[in-house]
Amino acid sequence: MGENNLTVDTDFYLLGFQLSHQLNIFLFCLLLVVYCLTICGNFLIIILVSTSKSLHTPMYFFLTQLSISDILLPTDIIPNTLHILLNNGASITFICCLNQFYFFAASEVFECFLLTAMSYDRYVAICNPLHYNSIMTGTHCLRMAAMCWVLGFSITLMYCVTISVLTFCGPNIIDHFFCDLVPLVELACSNTITIELEAYVTCILVLVIPIIIVIISYINIIVTILRFQSKVSRQKAFSTCSAHLIVVSIFYITLLSVYLSPKGGKSLKVDKLLSLLYTVFTPLMNPIIYSLRNSDIKKSLKEFINKFVICQDGKNNLLINYGK
Repeated sequence: MGENNLTVDTDFYLLGFQLSHQLNIFLFCLLLVVYCLTICGNFLIIILVSTSKSLHTPMYFFLTQLSISDILLPTDIIPNTLHILLNNGASITFICCLNQFYFFAASEVFECFLLTAMSYDRYVAICNPLHYNSIMTGTHCLRMAAMCWVLGFSITLMYCVTISVLTFCGPNIIDHFFCDLVPLVELACSNTITIELEAYVTCILVLVIPIIIVIISYINIIVTILRFQSKVSRQKAFSTCSAHLIVVSIFYITLLSVYLSPKGGKSLKVDKLLSLLYTVFTPLMNPIIYSLRNSDIKKSLKEFINKFVICQDGKNNLLINYGK
């Protein structure tokens, strides 16, 4: 009981980036702009898919789920990071630290499974197009998305329960800009074998198996596309998959470089920069990549802007006529 109270009452100190005052201000402004653009970009994707009938397909349904995750992740990380930058470090309670880790890890695990589901969707669309509508029904897509969310939050909950019973004896200084699993485990002065075993099992379930599924899916997709007789059909098929493939590559490369690459050749600064990439910049890049390489999104955006302009003109004319 005494150990649990000690853990709950523990405060951690996040060092952040430990830069000069000028660089901290620059990074503060950069992250603030990135955060605003991320929220606006992902909300725009959600609005476009929700309002445009031409985007009511499984691929764009999964894209809205990705956008929700890309709003959740930076909202969990960036506000506290901005506070750390302004103060060149900041303390955080154990409960707040655990909450931050929970939502961060849940969104990352969810995205691993969602990107796998999106790969399966592209596989069915290209390799089995005649049965696509019967396989990827609205109910099936909803179940797949719900399963991704349930797995994301339930697997992460297992970690949080294990972390909550660890004892932290101090000094509780985390050389990072958010509460991640590895720094928390390194600070624990009690036995961490349970959480280390959980990490190995989760790595297989969340990273290794999804990556294998994604690779197999795209091998089949590429082989199928190369068999197309029409050059136009090949280009169209590649264009529908390229955006997702870019997103998957960026996500997994940065994630693997942080958690699975050897620590000996990397400094803490490199780890922080890589973490900054997949927690802050990747959620901004996702809507940009899908928007720039997707004609349907561009078309829906133009229609949305035209509707907005027409609506505004109608309101202005109404006000003018009313004034007369």
